[in-house]
Amino acid sequence: MTRAELIAHCLAKPGAWQDTPWEDDVVVKVGPKIFAFLGSGATVGVKCAPTREAADEWLHRFPDDAAVMPYIGRSGWNSLTVGGAIPDEEILEAVDESYRWVVSKLPKKDRP
Repeated sequence: MTRAELIAHCLAKPGAWQDTPWEDDVVVKVGPKIFAFLGSGATVGVKCAPTREAADEWLHRFPDDAAVMPYIGRSGWNSLTVGGAIPDEEILEAVDESYRWVVSKLPKKDRP
């Protein structure tokens, strides 16, 4: 899966929009909240679970291709390597799940 395909998948979600708050980094938001971090490398940062403990499943399954995201990892965010051991369909499912987690925490007036 290419970076462009991953961004297109993210932007196909209802209410999703692209932002570049930091140089060379793309994020995809729903309402005011980020649900996918797409840095300049071959990784995507997503909310994998509501807790750090639950998100650690990714680290156990894919120790070389999943890592705790700096600063926000304690809240269940992981960085997943695209094009590594994690199948593309699982990465897309992780993006979909991240979107669902973020939307569920939005105020009703901001939900798509």
